[in-house]
Amino acid sequence: MPAEVTIDPGRIARTLRLRNGVVARRLAERTARTARLAEREAPGSMGRYISWKVQDGPRGLQGVIVCDHPAVRFVLDGTRPHIIRPRRAKVLRFEIGGRVVYSAYARHPGTRPNNFLARALRDGR
Repeated sequence: MPAEVTIDPGRIARTLRLRNGVVARRLAERTARTARLAEREAPGSMGRYISWKVQDGPRGLQGVIVCDHPAVRFVLDGTRPHIIRPRRAKVLRFEIGGRVVYSAYARHPGTRPNNFLARALRDGR
Protein backbone atom coordinates (compact mmCIF):
# COMPACT_ATOMS: atom_id res chain seq x y z
CA MET A 1 0.00 0.00 0.00
CA PRO A 2 1.65 3.32 -1.04
CA ALA A 3 2.05 6.09 1.52
CA GLU A 4 0.65 9.47 0.66
CA VAL A 5 2.24 12.72 1.79
CA THR A 6 0.52 16.08 1.50
CA ILE A 7 2.64 19.22 1.59
CA ASP A 8 0.93 22.42 2.67
CA PRO A 9 2.61 25.28 0.74
CA GLY A 10 1.24 27.86 3.18
CA ARG A 11 2.87 26.10 6.13
CA ILE A 12 6.22 25.94 4.31
CA ALA A 13 6.00 29.66 3.53
CA ARG A 14 5.18 30.48 7.19
CA THR A 15 8.10 28.38 8.41
CA LEU A 16 10.53 30.10 6.04
CA ARG A 17 9.15 33.51 6.98
CA LEU A 18 9.65 32.69 10.67
CA ARG A 19 13.24 31.48 10.29
CA ASN A 20 14.54 33.99 7.73
CA GLY A 21 12.05 36.80 7.73
CA VAL A 22 10.51 39.53 9.77
CA VAL A 23 9.87 37.48 12.90
CA ALA A 24 13.48 36.26 13.13
CA ARG A 25 14.85 39.79 12.56
CA ARG A 26 12.55 41.30 15.19
CA LEU A 27 13.48 38.57 17.66
CA ALA A 28 17.19 39.13 16.95
CA GLU A 29 16.81 42.90 17.48
CA ARG A 30 14.95 42.42 20.74
CA THR A 31 17.43 39.82 22.00
CA ALA A 32 20.38 42.09 21.12
CA ARG A 33 18.73 45.04 22.91
CA THR A 34 18.14 42.93 26.04
CA ALA A 35 21.75 41.66 25.91
CA ARG A 36 23.01 45.27 25.77
CA LEU A 37 20.90 46.08 28.84
CA ALA A 38 22.37 43.05 30.63
CA GLU A 39 25.91 44.21 29.70
CA ARG A 40 25.23 47.61 31.26
CA GLU A 41 23.63 46.13 34.39
CA ALA A 42 26.37 43.53 34.95
CA PRO A 43 28.87 44.36 37.72
CA GLY A 44 32.53 44.96 36.93
CA SER A 45 33.86 43.25 33.83
CA MET A 46 31.08 40.64 33.76
CA GLY A 47 29.34 42.44 30.88
CA ARG A 48 32.16 41.44 28.53
CA TYR A 49 31.20 37.79 29.01
CA ILE A 50 27.62 38.22 27.74
CA SER A 51 26.65 36.82 24.34
CA TRP A 52 23.35 36.18 22.59
CA LYS A 53 21.88 34.12 19.75
CA VAL A 54 18.56 33.16 18.17
CA GLN A 55 17.94 29.42 17.97
CA ASP A 56 15.18 26.88 17.45
CA GLY A 57 13.44 26.01 20.68
CA PRO A 58 10.69 23.59 21.66
CA ARG A 59 8.00 26.10 20.60
CA GLY A 60 9.73 27.78 17.65
CA LEU A 61 12.44 30.42 17.58
CA GLN A 62 13.81 31.77 20.86
CA GLY A 63 16.40 34.35 21.85
CA VAL A 64 19.07 33.14 24.26
CA ILE A 65 21.35 35.39 26.35
CA VAL A 66 24.36 33.75 28.03
CA CYS A 67 26.86 35.02 30.58
CA ASP A 68 29.82 32.63 30.84
CA HIS A 69 31.82 34.50 33.48
CA PRO A 70 33.21 32.03 36.06
CA ALA A 71 31.60 33.87 39.01
CA VAL A 72 28.18 34.58 37.50
CA ARG A 73 26.35 32.13 39.82
CA PHE A 74 27.81 33.88 42.88
CA VAL A 75 26.57 37.24 41.59
CA LEU A 76 23.10 36.02 40.60
CA ASP A 77 22.49 33.96 43.77
CA GLY A 78 24.61 35.93 46.26
CA THR A 79 26.88 34.34 48.85
CA ARG A 80 26.62 33.68 52.57
CA PRO A 81 29.25 35.03 54.97
CA HIS A 82 32.34 32.82 54.80
CA ILE A 83 36.00 32.62 55.73
CA ILE A 84 38.68 33.04 53.06
CA ARG A 85 41.90 31.09 53.62
CA PRO A 86 45.06 31.10 51.49
CA ARG A 87 45.37 28.24 49.01
CA ARG A 88 48.96 28.33 47.82
CA ALA A 89 50.68 30.66 50.28
CA LYS A 90 50.78 30.60 54.06
CA VAL A 91 49.11 33.98 54.53
CA LEU A 92 46.86 36.41 52.69
CA ARG A 93 48.28 39.81 51.70
CA PHE A 94 46.06 42.93 51.66
CA GLU A 95 46.62 46.60 51.14
CA ILE A 96 44.53 48.70 53.53
CA GLY A 97 44.90 52.46 53.46
CA GLY A 98 48.28 52.22 51.72
CA ARG A 99 49.63 49.79 54.36
CA VAL A 100 50.41 46.15 53.57
CA VAL A 101 48.68 43.76 55.99
CA TYR A 102 49.14 39.98 56.28
CA SER A 103 46.53 37.63 57.70
CA ALA A 104 46.00 33.89 58.09
CA TYR A 105 42.34 34.28 57.04
CA ALA A 106 39.70 36.88 56.24
CA ARG A 107 36.00 37.03 57.11
CA HIS A 108 33.97 37.80 54.00
CA PRO A 109 30.58 39.37 54.84
CA GLY A 110 28.81 37.71 51.90
CA THR A 111 27.02 39.44 49.03
CA ARG A 112 23.41 40.15 48.16
CA PRO A 113 21.97 38.52 45.04
CA ASN A 114 22.23 40.72 41.92
CA ASN A 115 20.04 39.20 39.21
CA PHE A 116 21.05 41.61 36.45
CA LEU A 117 19.91 39.16 33.74
CA ALA A 118 16.31 39.11 35.03
CA ARG A 119 16.32 42.92 35.33
CA ALA A 120 17.53 43.24 31.74
CA LEU A 121 14.84 40.84 30.55
CA ARG A 122 12.15 42.76 32.43
CA ASP A 123 13.38 46.16 31.18
CA GLY A 124 13.87 44.89 27.63
CA ARG A 125 10.17 44.21 27.09
